Amino acid sequence: MGSWGTLGPALLSLAGVALGAGGSLFGQYLVSRVSERQLEVEESAAHRTELKAAVLQFVRLASQVEKAVVSRAEADGPESGPELGTLVDDLWIAQAEIDLAARSEPLRGAAYRYALRLAEVARGEVTEASALRGPQVQFMDAAYGDMWPGRRRGDVDSSSSR
Repeated sequence: MGSWGTLGPALLSLAGVALGAGGSLFGQYLVSRVSERQLEVEESAAHRTELKAAVLQFVRLASQVEKAVVSRAEADGPESGPELGTLVDDLWIAQAEIDLAARSEPLRGAAYRYALRLAEVARGEVTEASALRGPQVQFMDAAYGDMWPGRRRGDVDSSSSR
């Protein structure tokens, strides 16, 4: 019994050190997981901001091309003026910005198809304005999907509806 009196406190001290070290390692693990998650959230927010700017620029130019085409049709002018040609060139540059900023191939493809259809309308190859709506909707859906992966456009957030 004498050996337990001297060995017991030493074993309890050793168990305390081991428990403390394990707790410290577990705490560090949790901190690193939280840091990784915060970094992911910050990177995602930065991506959304960059992509949102590119998408808005593209949509602004697409709208200007559509307006120029409509005004050309109202004036019965078949030729595309230098202003429309410049707008289409700027639209292709905006499409390239989306191509660089996008994370997903569906967005890259949708932006290209929408820009191509707008260029066809500007050249007079397509005369129906309704031909733009399909590519436009696909582009907006793809942009939303790239900015908020896994969420569908138009879904109501269940936490905000309560």
